[in-house]
Amino acid sequence: MAEPAVSVTPYWELTFDADGDPDSGKRDRLLAQVAQHHVRDLIVFAHGWNNDRSVATRLYDRFFAPIPQLAPAAKIGYVGVVWPSMRFADEPIPDFPRAVAAELPRRPALDKDTRHALLETFPGRATVIDQIARLLDQQPREEAELEEFGRLVRMLVDVVPPGPQVLFAADTLAEGVPQNSPDMLSGPVTAVCEEFARALAHLEAPDRTPEGSAPDPVPDGAASFSLPNPWEGAHELLRQATYYAMKRRAGTVGERGLGRVVGQLAGRAPQVRVHLVGHSFGARLVSFALRGLPKGVRTVKSVTLLQGAFSHYAFASRLPHDARAGGVLEGQQNRIDGPLVCCHSRHDSALSTVYPLASRMAGDARGVAAVDVGRMLGVKWGALGHGGVQAVPGTRSFKLADALKAKLPTSGCVNVDAAAVVKRGGPPAGAHSDIVHRELAQVVLAAGRIK
Repeated sequence: MAEPAVSVTPYWELTFDADGDPDSGKRDRLLAQVAQHHVRDLIVFAHGWNNDRSVATRLYDRFFAPIPQLAPAAKIGYVGVVWPSMRFADEPIPDFPRAVAAELPRRPALDKDTRHALLETFPGRATVIDQIARLLDQQPREEAELEEFGRLVRMLVDVVPPGPQVLFAADTLAEGVPQNSPDMLSGPVTAVCEEFARALAHLEAPDRTPEGSAPDPVPDGAASFSLPNPWEGAHELLRQATYYAMKRRAGTVGERGLGRVVGQLAGRAPQVRVHLVGHSFGARLVSFALRGLPKGVRTVKSVTLLQGAFSHYAFASRLPHDARAGGVLEGQQNRIDGPLVCCHSRHDSALSTVYPLASRMAGDARGVAAVDVGRMLGVKWGALGHGGVQAVPGTRSFKLADALKAKLPTSGCVNVDAAAVVKRGGPPAGAHSDIVHRELAQVVLAAGRIK
């Protein structure tokens, strides 16, 4: 019954659409068969940015592969969650050679693979995507064209109220009210693009123009902007707007989809211990699944977040810089009959630089020059996958080697600095997708007390 490219068994797949509705056949198969296979521990993994099922399947196969040897006596079942997210083609795939991305054209042109992924991710928006691609290719010099680009990006990622996705974009709440559409999609587009372009120039400066070579020429008919080119930032605006939509979907699929399925599983097979694992936006998905658990369900025994792409304050009751605000997942770690373990790495450029800038633009229209950039990146707008859980009393912190030697806490939040292994990758994402490591599989087993 194992899926073709997955070496572990028993393995099931759960597929959800953008609104969290499951493929009922795959869901029912899991619910019917998990008890038949005498599974005691069920590891459920949700991918992050990703373009198709085959890439997700390969990730699950490679990550799960060492687990049978690490816990030979355990009766483990495996689930791969497939949900409609998107990876830009210039970003690495977990455990795929970096050379795959090296052959892609230089930004800001929209390569054919990313264009195809946009069409798959946002069905019915082909005309908008064609116009976005044309502007990125031509880079017209008029500021009005940048503003038009921003309008098109906003059209691409908008959802129509009162659909369920409208409710799942926020990481924090101000006096109980979630954020609305991010300012980066409603403010002056030129200023936003210039800020993103500066951030990218900072990230990529060592790699963009090798010693002894000339800079890439500006395309014919393109703007003669002073460096950095704001059309580089326009490409990043498209990426971040797309990821805002994926972040929104992750929350939707987690609470309305996976959380409900875990609750149904608890009713059918209450003896099964569930362990949720998520990478990037998949970490947000499994965290929001805790909000979707039916009252009284205590079958989730651990949650492990790998390079989580959402706010490090998501679980906080109060934000250090704003006592009126708190995390959208405040107290949800208490729904786990075990620990919430957050693996993070300083080598994750996607979360250390670009994510904080995008997060700041999502809730504050002032320019980046108005604040100290270092403080912005490290404190107020940080991500779980860069610095771990913040502002939650009682959180314990370990280096990876120490976490593997010690017994992890049996409850509460636990930060594990995984920089010793999560370290490979170039710009723009850095080590964000460098998660296929035996040591991280060991962390999952340790968090769930699986032996």
